[in-house]
Amino acid sequence: MSRISIPEHRFSNLNQVDVLKKIIEASYDLLLGQVAKGRIVIHNEASFQLHFAYILKTVGELMQFSPNDTFTIQLETPYLSLGTLNKSGSSRAKIDIVIGLQNPSEASDCAVELKFIQRDNHREPNNRYDVYKDLHNLEDYVNSGKYNFGLFFISTDHLHYVNQDSYSPDTADFDFRHCTIYEAGRVLEYRTAKPYGGPLTLRNSYHFIWEKAGGNFFMKLYV
Repeated sequence: MSRISIPEHRFSNLNQVDVLKKIIEASYDLLLGQVAKGRIVIHNEASFQLHFAYILKTVGELMQFSPNDTFTIQLETPYLSLGTLNKSGSSRAKIDIVIGLQNPSEASDCAVELKFIQRDNHREPNNRYDVYKDLHNLEDYVNSGKYNFGLFFISTDHLHYVNQDSYSPDTADFDFRHCTIYEAGRVLEYRTAKPYGGPLTLRNSYHFIWEKAGGNFFMKLYV
């Protein structure tokens, strides 16, 4: 009689980075589900950070599979760059959330940057520039080698950033509307008489996909 091959459980051979991404995906879905059903309401960036961090902590601790696994989460983690960061104009920054998974033989970490753009704080087009500036910072964190990967998680209650018909040619470079694409290495510029910020160039390509939950729109990007 032939032996029956029994497959390994899907979590059996996951590495730490894979587990961290599963923690993020589960936490993302839970957050959007709670927003969609009205369990939680996100009023500003602080509440966005608080709710997402709480869910990450809960899910992360549940996904400590080995007796030797330790999930960690830190808020407002100091970061020191070798060069000048575009966002702060200095070599110092604070990372919104850092999650990690450690055991005696290895450690993996993810840097998380959050952004919440309120309709009431319609700093147009500066908010669009700031989104790319946050991505630029996050790429620096990951490129430093201190973090295995990064997550950029953005929410807004304003359709202007999601499906606006068009933007002014002077600031059209800073575009992350639904289904648009940024191609790595493309220079982004303000073409106004008094630019809000200098040119930006990102290392990675990004495909911008939004989801709606309740009265808010959400998008996550891995770096």
